[in-house]
Amino acid sequence: MKRSQSKTNKAQTKLGNPAKGKKQGVSRDDDDRTEIGEENLDEWMQSKTLVKPEDQLELTEVELKEEFTRILTANNPHAPNNIVRYSYKDRSYKQISSVNQLAVHFSLEGNLLHKDSDEARRQKAKADSAEVKVTSDVASDHASEAGGEEDEQQDGDDKIEAGTDMEGQDKKDKKLTNQFNFSERASQTFNNPSRERGTVTEPPPRASFSASANQWEIYDAYAEDLERQEKAKEKKTTIIKEKKEEYKKKKLTTLDLQTDDISKINKASKIVERMVNQNTYDDIAQDFKYWEDAADEFRDQEGTLLPLWKFSYDKAKRLAVSAICWNPKYPDLVAVGYGSYEFLKQSRGMICFYSMKNPSYPEYIYSTESGVMCLDIHPEHQFLVAVGFYDGSVAVYNVQEKVQDPIYKSTANNGKHTDPVWQVSWQKDDLDNHLNFYSVSSDGRVVMWTIVKNELHHTNVIELRMSDIPTEGPNGTQLFNLGEPTFISGCGTSFDFSKTVDYIFLVGTEEGKIYKCSKAYSSQYLDTYEAHHMAVYAVRWNYYHPDIFISCSADWTIKIWDHTHPKEPMFTFDLNSSVGDVAWAPYSSTVFAAVTDDGKIHVFDLNLNKYEPICEQLVVQKKKTKLTHIAFNPHHPIINIGDDRGYVTSFKLSPNLRRISKEKSKNAPPMTKAERKQAEIAKLDKLLSLVRETSKDESNQ
Repeated sequence: MKRSQSKTNKAQTKLGNPAKGKKQGVSRDDDDRTEIGEENLDEWMQSKTLVKPEDQLELTEVELKEEFTRILTANNPHAPNNIVRYSYKDRSYKQISSVNQLAVHFSLEGNLLHKDSDEARRQKAKADSAEVKVTSDVASDHASEAGGEEDEQQDGDDKIEAGTDMEGQDKKDKKLTNQFNFSERASQTFNNPSRERGTVTEPPPRASFSASANQWEIYDAYAEDLERQEKAKEKKTTIIKEKKEEYKKKKLTTLDLQTDDISKINKASKIVERMVNQNTYDDIAQDFKYWEDAADEFRDQEGTLLPLWKFSYDKAKRLAVSAICWNPKYPDLVAVGYGSYEFLKQSRGMICFYSMKNPSYPEYIYSTESGVMCLDIHPEHQFLVAVGFYDGSVAVYNVQEKVQDPIYKSTANNGKHTDPVWQVSWQKDDLDNHLNFYSVSSDGRVVMWTIVKNELHHTNVIELRMSDIPTEGPNGTQLFNLGEPTFISGCGTSFDFSKTVDYIFLVGTEEGKIYKCSKAYSSQYLDTYEAHHMAVYAVRWNYYHPDIFISCSADWTIKIWDHTHPKEPMFTFDLNSSVGDVAWAPYSSTVFAAVTDDGKIHVFDLNLNKYEPICEQLVVQKKKTKLTHIAFNPHHPIINIGDDRGYVTSFKLSPNLRRISKEKSKNAPPMTKAERKQAEIAKLDKLLSLVRETSKDESNQ
């Protein structure tokens, strides 16, 4: 203290007293100045000079102001990029695409403990006990020094003050449990007195047993156990059967009572329902009966389609329309099959019969376990419907019987197909007057099904095969077998029987070929048509001309063929989209219509225009909706079109789309069916002769 005061006095004497009138004291800056001294002030006041190295570059101001950007990335420059690992899947070494860019510069493993853990509580308890011992030792030292000398008492007082300060600091450092100054309280509960209770029981009776076990005794024991189990199962099955029979009897009695009540008013309710629908759909009924497009008088080669009814069923909206067939006896009744063409999402199917007299709800509904792919109504027995399913089975339904199950159905035991059935068709009765129909499937078989004594008997008519199939050789070359030809089963997609010759029929395949076959020859084809490049979706004979048929395919084309000239088609039309179905008009030999995946319907009349359709109309509301099938009504100027969303729409043809051959003179009597047929054949032959002449001229050139 004395040395510091002397220094301050010297500084005051040399530099003066600038802080006069203020508090006496020395600031830190003054102390620094006094330590520096007057001698060193000159060195500090001199200006500093920069020393440049000899090899330093001299840059201009522009170069000095120029900015250089450096991009720092997190990639490790020393990380290897060619690390190779062994792949057990491919059984080879493969380079790893991801490189680890992480570089560890420092790592330290900590030894922190959670404050609520057992180890942390033990350490805290040890620390508290050590602090208590220290405070007790300090208190004992203070008591022993109380009787000492006065100088020592002063020192002791200082130590006591220091001890009290330490205790105060310990109290301050002690943490509260929470910010609300929570105080811990302890309570002692009363422990219930324990009681002992004992019981003495008598030992169970014991008996010694000894026997010798042989193989036949073990076998007899197992046999008795099996008999007991079988008897128990028989009792359970009999009980379940009895319960089911009782439930069926109760259900039948309730149904009989309900049907008795409903059957009394069934006919009257149907009449009232049709009257109500006739009132609600009166505008459509008037258009169907009387509307004719007056604009057709001013345009010769164009026509229109008027939308009429739209048939749908709520439970079938998610299914696609896979078949449409008009009833040959009742022209207002149409059968519609529902399935799915998305083969990975196959579920159920349905058959609905709609009537134009009641478009709001189906007349008959049949639900099936597998998707319906095709159906056909018998031309003479209109209550019989043949159906083909996605699982390869065929069935026959009787609409007159009020039963959901089919009366006949094929199984794996009686020749069921192994792939989806794409088309079925009723044929004339055989020599024994047995009903029969044909089916074609993707498994390559055309099968005849005969109904004999309440059973379905199958007969393979023909098995489709493709010969001369090239095999792939080295470098993509194709090798043909020069020895025995190799056969691969074909995939049938559609077929149709000739209207004039019963034993001739056509089969379309998934490979694009069309085969002309005969019922009498099951081993070979009569002719082969290289028709399309993709799957053939439909083949149809002309209603009038015995030699003409039409085909459509997924390769966007429609082709008209003369079966006596299998090399080239007579007509080819490109519709710029996959053609789902095609059908001849029943009233003219030159009119046909087709539907495509882009939602359009195309109506052609070769007599008016041999190159373009006379009607091309978009008939769907949504863009992604595909049209699947089309069917002409045999009596009315109506066509039904089905789509993949479960809707069937009826359209009326304008007068230009349904022209028929007229009588030669006005006063001539109306033509008979035979005369009309001859006129239609002559009209189509005239067109074919022109086509053949042009083809001959081109070949000669």
